[in-house]
Amino acid sequence: MRLTIQGARVIDPASQFDQITDLHIAAGHIQAMGAAPEGFTANQTIDARGLIASPGLVDLNVSLREPGYSRKGSIDSETRAAAAGGVTSLCCPPDSKPVLDTSAVAELILDRSQAAGHARVLPIGALTKNLEGEHLSELVALRDAGCVAFTQGLNPMGSNRILRRSLEYAATFDVPIIFTPLDPSLAEGGMAHEGPTASRLGLVGIPESAETVALARDLLLIEQTGVRAHFSGLTSARAVDMLATAQARGLPVTADVAAYQLLLCDEDLNGFSSLLHVMPPLRSAADRRALREAVQSGVIQAIASHHRPHEPEAKRVPFAASAPGISSVEILLPLALTLVADGLLELPALLSRLTTGPAAALHLQAGQLTLGGAADITLFDPAQACEIGRNWLSRGANCPFIGQGAPAAVTHTLCNGKLVYQAN
Repeated sequence: MRLTIQGARVIDPASQFDQITDLHIAAGHIQAMGAAPEGFTANQTIDARGLIASPGLVDLNVSLREPGYSRKGSIDSETRAAAAGGVTSLCCPPDSKPVLDTSAVAELILDRSQAAGHARVLPIGALTKNLEGEHLSELVALRDAGCVAFTQGLNPMGSNRILRRSLEYAATFDVPIIFTPLDPSLAEGGMAHEGPTASRLGLVGIPESAETVALARDLLLIEQTGVRAHFSGLTSARAVDMLATAQARGLPVTADVAAYQLLLCDEDLNGFSSLLHVMPPLRSAADRRALREAVQSGVIQAIASHHRPHEPEAKRVPFAASAPGISSVEILLPLALTLVADGLLELPALLSRLTTGPAAALHLQAGQLTLGGAADITLFDPAQACEIGRNWLSRGANCPFIGQGAPAAVTHTLCNGKLVYQAN
């Protein structure tokens, strides 16, 4: 397949390229920008006048629910949804059933994602066997099977001693570790940010210290062991300050934030909607403001969907009994573009937080447009407002934004030069 994208505004944050031009694609790679190569004849031409062409988005946290939770989603359904959101590379956490702690599970996920063909899936392995926090997984074997990083997610370690030994081992082989800092004893039983809203609603609160105590421990152990580290889904202003201080001291740590944390806060829980039950929880308006400022400054270099699809029954219960999580991967770009509409970021800077930023955090070969490189490209119309939820593709419809408007819409997504999504 030889394809030409004609007349788009091409923005590549990695090279700071930003101009209206043509892209010519063959054999899954970008062959030329501007004039077509000699002898090049396109089988298909996309008229992209008025559209933005960016690198395919890189999402660091997308739960695919397969294997083990087919009622919530599948690799086919959730990667199809990712493509609709402009995502061409995604990292899936190890919370499958069985847990992603063996090469066999990693290979199953990769085989099924390649068969689906909608997006490039990059598995994240379990740091410990069955995520139980006691015995280290076979990290090298998992790395060789395709895992790009390792994590415990929200599952606690058996002790700080075990965590330290795990980080030392990971540092020996230079494999990155992803932390989601939340102290289990401080967060136990909680479901909302500890503050006036939780008190008024009668919800058990999770204090900010549940995040910051765990973060402080993690930063100290990172410094001691020298492990490559990334913090996933930070939520509080104090955590952002701690991260910025660590970065200023030269500690090589990166972080992402869930897109919905930049738009929502605990005050939105007043209607008791279980669609807003997430973990870590929505924090205060002041925390949200600090997260937005950290994205603006680059202290937080990546925005991720933190996609968690659920079957309807998991949310059709009272708030406290509902399963936490939002289905959000197919609206990652539309949600993030509200930051441009709000004047927080210029468009190239926002695209950096969705492409080069997350790719650099885990040293991934993705998120940029280079001659000879993979043709992972997202096209979107910055002038075409869309209604969220129309033609919804994820198996999970647990999204509080459905029915709302977004400032722009993805029109086409290409992964390895293949057109994997085209808007109706």
